[in-house]
Amino acid sequence: MPIEAPNLPRLSTESMRELDYAVMGHAFAAHRELGRMCDEPVYQADLAARLVAAGIPALREEAIRVTHRDFVKRYEIDLIAGGQCIYELKAVDKLLGEHEAQLLNYLLLTNTAHGKLINFRPGKVESRFVNAPINDVQRRQFRLVYDTLSADATLLRDLLVGLIEDWGMFLDLALYTQALTHFLGGEDKVIQMVPMTRGRIPLGHQRLHLFSEDAAFRVTGFKDELAAQESHLRRLLELTPLKAIHWINLCRDEVRLVTVR
Repeated sequence: MPIEAPNLPRLSTESMRELDYAVMGHAFAAHRELGRMCDEPVYQADLAARLVAAGIPALREEAIRVTHRDFVKRYEIDLIAGGQCIYELKAVDKLLGEHEAQLLNYLLLTNTAHGKLINFRPGKVESRFVNAPINDVQRRQFRLVYDTLSADATLLRDLLVGLIEDWGMFLDLALYTQALTHFLGGEDKVIQMVPMTRGRIPLGHQRLHLFSEDAAFRVTGFKDELAAQESHLRRLLELTPLKAIHWINLCRDEVRLVTVR
């Protein structure tokens, strides 16, 4: 199976909120007793123990395994409460978009609809619901809306389509990039520090993913102003000795492939 994950129900909003009311009561109690200075694993262990003591099943660090041919990526879910809902626990100054994206990735991989972030670091517990409005079947419906990849990048196109057919769309962009890197020869070969110059002025080196000796590739998730984004990629390219950047943009159910020269 390309995605091996805990089998969880797609809870309704009402059922999620009913369970969450109980979970948050124990999260507040943990925060009151432990304070705000502990590390994430401490809060994770304490909240799980409180839930179990209250008769609510709690599973910690449940694995999600994503594979394609010989590529393997493993994730760990912080907490599954009641055998139904995913909670990601944080001990950070404030919740950020990247934390929401992490939890959304887990929801999509487990085909569940609702989850929640809980942050124990602030003076008061910070929490945020995250919802995944599409299911597993919908994620595998994608459209190739634009394709101007050069003829020498056929391999890149084939690899990408294979990944999407196996995993679907909407997942963490880093997952697709890591898989492509693996199949193109691994990090040591693909990820290189490329010299950057403006005219004759050296600007140092930038980390790029190389598809070939003279071409890089980049996976993005831009939603709009694609012409402007392409212009920025072209400006980046002009600073390097490379001849092209193969640009993969994944947005909702749309795949856009462009060779920028």
